[in-house]
Amino acid sequence: MFTDILEAISGYLSDLGAAITLPFLIAVFGLILGQKFSQAIRAGLMIGVGFIGINLVMGLMGTQVGPAATGIAEGLGVNLTTIDVGWPSSASIAFASSIGAMVIPLVLGVNIILLATGMTRTFNIDMWNYWHTALVGALVANVTGNYWVGLAAAAIHMMVILSLADLSAPWIQKYFGFPDISFPHGTSAPYVLFALPLNWLFDRIPGFNRLKADPGAIQRRFGAFGEAMILGFGLGLILGIFGFGFDDPRADSIAILTLAVSLAAVMVILPRMVSLLMEGLIPVSESAKVFVERRFPGRKFYIGLDTAIAVGQPSVLATSLVLVPITVVIAVALAPLGNTVLPLVDLATIPFIVAMMVPLFRGNIIRSVIGGAIVIGIGLFIATATAASFTQIAANSNFEIPADATQISSLVDGANPLTGLFFAASELGGWTVAVLGALALAFAFFVRFIERRRDIARAAEAAAAETSEA
Repeated sequence: MFTDILEAISGYLSDLGAAITLPFLIAVFGLILGQKFSQAIRAGLMIGVGFIGINLVMGLMGTQVGPAATGIAEGLGVNLTTIDVGWPSSASIAFASSIGAMVIPLVLGVNIILLATGMTRTFNIDMWNYWHTALVGALVANVTGNYWVGLAAAAIHMMVILSLADLSAPWIQKYFGFPDISFPHGTSAPYVLFALPLNWLFDRIPGFNRLKADPGAIQRRFGAFGEAMILGFGLGLILGIFGFGFDDPRADSIAILTLAVSLAAVMVILPRMVSLLMEGLIPVSESAKVFVERRFPGRKFYIGLDTAIAVGQPSVLATSLVLVPITVVIAVALAPLGNTVLPLVDLATIPFIVAMMVPLFRGNIIRSVIGGAIVIGIGLFIATATAASFTQIAANSNFEIPADATQISSLVDGANPLTGLFFAASELGGWTVAVLGALALAFAFFVRFIERRRDIARAAEAAAAETSEA
């Protein structure tokens, strides 16, 4: 009976989607924080409007980019049999899986325990995106044949995601200008561990380490041609020419120009949709800060949100558009080495893959493109390795497999390095999940150590500033 209720709730949330679920949760959260009813409702609705706007723009991008990407793959003459069904299908599969029914109370409970014990500063209110954790748990349960091991894996996965959110929070807050916000997003957070060493390496390459390639530097160098809208138009032209060709000059030229103008529109409209979302979010964030300071003096908390609020930033968008054709070419180039995945639906969600890498690269588009290409290339092998289990979970969840696909996967989570880690460990046996749990706990303590050092440094800076003013 209890499980049936949880399954009904998870299924209902899946059907509602993030654009409806998150505004409701934000409004309730605002009331708990002491906001007036009208303020809480307005904040929730504004966030819903922003999310729907973002989804519309991302949908436009996907509709336009998908055919061009398919055209590039067909033009290169490679048949990739694992189809990228995209994150919406992945979320439905995850919530409909054996783990999906339990993931919300499980993950929320883990988060509260970690907050109470001081093992995390992030309160993850983005319950819609718990599906990432459900998918990992379902994969582990499918490989090990043990439901309880899958649940344990889901709990450990969230522990790692929260630690990554805490670790990256200072960079995220400084670069995007989001005070007291962190991103415990299963799609984006794991790539922080790749961006850190890559940026360290880039800083030590003579010449390359002095290359300025953030949007501001590009616009100063190229004037109007470096503007985000013009950049989107140019990238759309290039992608369209390679994707559609000129076999039918009239039809293909229309498709190319439509794609180019559509990507120019994405570069302009998406940041404005994000600003609407932030208009609703900022009052809630400020109320949360006051609530915490009154009840937990001396403790610092972050509000954990979806990286959707970051995807409209110019460096994130520009990096993503450049990576669209590169991703298709990489998939084709890696086919002889074993890749079977054709990136398709999730090409429009590349911004979520790179969103937390870009701040670590200080907005440098060239660094971000190189870093993104590396992690996507590695991810395609992960998606290939997990495709059979991914397809089995989908079948168990009554998901309809596309007729032209031997297997299915997703660039967002099927190719995610954390998904790959849990999958590889579970193939060695269920006992390895206990090892991952110990490593996750050690990582959480390591992040706490780093945060204490940061707190000491900030306190010293504040004291020095007060002294100098005096």
